[in-house]
Amino acid sequence: MKAVVVGGGLGGVTAAVALRHVGWEVEVLERAPEFGEVGAGVGVMPNAMRALAALGLADDVRRIGTPRVAGAIRDPRGRTLTRVDASRQDRVVAVHRADLHRVLRSALPPECLVTDAEVRSLDDLDADLVVAADGIRSRARQALFPTLPQSVYAGATAWRSVTTARFPLDLGLSQTLGPGTEFGVLPLGDGRVCWYAATVASAGGRSADEWGEVRRLVGDWHDPIPALLDATPPETVLRHDIHELAAPLPTYVRGRVALLGDAAHAMTPYLGQGACMAIEDAVVLAAACARAADVPTALAEYDRQRRPRTQRMAKASRVLGRVGHQLRNPVAVTMRDAAMRAVPASVGSARAAKFLAWTPPSLSPVG
Repeated sequence: MKAVVVGGGLGGVTAAVALRHVGWEVEVLERAPEFGEVGAGVGVMPNAMRALAALGLADDVRRIGTPRVAGAIRDPRGRTLTRVDASRQDRVVAVHRADLHRVLRSALPPECLVTDAEVRSLDDLDADLVVAADGIRSRARQALFPTLPQSVYAGATAWRSVTTARFPLDLGLSQTLGPGTEFGVLPLGDGRVCWYAATVASAGGRSADEWGEVRRLVGDWHDPIPALLDATPPETVLRHDIHELAAPLPTYVRGRVALLGDAAHAMTPYLGQGACMAIEDAVVLAAACARAADVPTALAEYDRQRRPRTQRMAKASRVLGRVGHQLRNPVAVTMRDAAMRAVPASVGSARAAKFLAWTPPSLSPVG
């Protein structure tokens, strides 16, 4: 059996690894001239680490990721609003997206990775299964569901980069919530720090000095935020508007095509689960292909498992954004901060557990 994966990002490459793991021939078609990931860091959550473990790659990711760290949510003055359960946080691995992509590619033979590949029609692809992992502005999704709404602006713009200087490895994951703005810290395994800033803004905004825009927003916030910005070359700062697929799809499959990752369920980043959901998708799809009698049965099972979970995750992330940095009214911000301080950290961990406590299916065929 042969699968063609359209899109060579994290989700697409993971799908290729997973399908080869269960014995399929796979070809990955990437429109760009080379494979890789741009951007900054990604937190590989416990659920995604279990998916990678099923593929035999979890230890490789841990080796390049952040060691044990603690976590907290703070206000701009540095006062703690809540702490993240350290035992759970230990299982989050922070890596640079490019490094994670490199680990995944290492599990694939070079001949199955095809660059400069422009897919104009899914019908032209010679495959038993087509995996459409072509991102938030998926051409495949638009072709399959031309009458449904596509991705929309989620009301916030974001900046991200990675420091060149090394910081102490015990710096810890953190998120700082201010009125209409947030700043996140994701320490990488080599001492560099990935950071992001997000703020409520109109779509399409750009500045000749994006680093300066971030400095204007959060430059007077608590340590180490000013130091992180000072350690970041201004030319490396990326800015992008946050989009999501606000109208849930009625199905992730059509004929022999399976939508995967952002193509199926592009979500806001406030739960840190976008890439993790794509990794889960890949393992579930491969497991279904390994265990089903034919491709239609496999795709029906993939859709049955993935659509409810990912759409719940997308909804929860959207809600979290509304009560997080999207709050701008000073009274509402004060009330939110007081509520976060009053609720024990264990309660927040218990709420998160329902999303994190996912177990990958077996990749072994039935019988």
